[in-house]
Amino acid sequence: MSFAITPAQLKAFQADYQAQSQNRVLERAVTKNGVRNASFDWHAQAANDPHFSIDLATGDVSDQKQSGRCWMFAALNTMRHDMQAKFNLPDNFELSQSYQFFWDKFEKANYFYENVINTAELPHDDRKVAWLMATPQQDGGQWDMMVALIEKYGVVPQSAMPETYNSSKSREINEVLNHQLRHDAVILRQLVNDYGVEDERINQTRQEMLNRVYRMLALAFGEPVQSFDFEYRNKKSKEFHRAANLTPQEFFTKYVGWDLDQYVSIIQAPTADKAYHQTYTIEMLGNVVGGRPIKHLNLPVDEFKALAIKQLQGGESVWFGSDVGKYSETKLGLMDLNTYHYEELFNTELTMSKADMLDYGQSMMTHAMVLTGVDLVDGQPTKWKVENSWGNKVGTKGYFVMSDAWLDQYCYQIVINKKYLSDELLAAQAQEPHVLAPWDPMGTLA
Repeated sequence: MSFAITPAQLKAFQADYQAQSQNRVLERAVTKNGVRNASFDWHAQAANDPHFSIDLATGDVSDQKQSGRCWMFAALNTMRHDMQAKFNLPDNFELSQSYQFFWDKFEKANYFYENVINTAELPHDDRKVAWLMATPQQDGGQWDMMVALIEKYGVVPQSAMPETYNSSKSREINEVLNHQLRHDAVILRQLVNDYGVEDERINQTRQEMLNRVYRMLALAFGEPVQSFDFEYRNKKSKEFHRAANLTPQEFFTKYVGWDLDQYVSIIQAPTADKAYHQTYTIEMLGNVVGGRPIKHLNLPVDEFKALAIKQLQGGESVWFGSDVGKYSETKLGLMDLNTYHYEELFNTELTMSKADMLDYGQSMMTHAMVLTGVDLVDGQPTKWKVENSWGNKVGTKGYFVMSDAWLDQYCYQIVINKKYLSDELLAAQAQEPHVLAPWDPMGTLA
């Protein structure tokens, strides 16, 4: 059955609109100020003042600038929080995001080649192949991908590998690199179909391709540092410290010292295809071939939040992923379901469950940040303190306030130290994961 819009229907719609006098007032407000400004509710700001019963000291915020490295910034920020507490480092100390960015793009190129070869016998318009070619690599990632990089390459302070034009503004290198990877995919698919996946020519060609990618990235970001000196002055004692000729792996062991196996991903995905207390992975999602695989434990929202609170109470900040653009006001640093009243403005109904939003593409994880505080009233969370990576000119010197109801609706992932998991949750997390399709919303990169 088709349903074409007729002139009679249009006339009826116009008459209905013109018959409601408030529409003229609203039309003037919305056309002049935009949808968000016209529907903004200052009461949401008043309800989310930036004071918290648990508030970790975390120093200055960082700035990812015009790049999609939020997941890296968030992960490195959780580590530098711990370093600042241990070594009394200055508030503006940062670990190098550019160093991780280089290796992530290099490893993603190899991971892409791996997937291209494994799917080479499928037609180019197969859904998996089309999904691969849509974005051969991008800036985004997930916690387990960061762990895979650190386990292989370590970390360095930002002073050892500073920001460059392309690390802070990645669109240009992404455009050229994705062009290169699609070009290479044509060649690899042809080789596999002509000679078979085991033919030595495929490995030789892949080696040449990776050499070219390394050169491109070194020109864009600078070649990654292999050893360096680390110098700092203790903020409290004023004592000067220097460690010479450290490798990135030695620096991570000596100054970060985390057992990364202890930190696991917890998701909150109430869709019918994902049972709670089960683990999940996503096909073809990762960055380091042979590195740590993606693995999520799905929990109900109350258990999900309880773990985040335990970790904050233990003095550790929490990496988390959410759909940051929904009902959030960037300048004020506010995330609250009552920030904008679209339904009242347009006299409509927009309510969807969290599961329906995931299933129908209305929401997904888009950005990673860090929980650094929570306000508990009678033991229950009312709002959360969020360290963003958009510089100090937004929010309260870069820090945001997130209402508890907003977290329930739009937060999808946290990273928790296993010591905060019960025996039952540890057993659940140890299960072999169910494999989800590459395009599952839990495979979205922050």
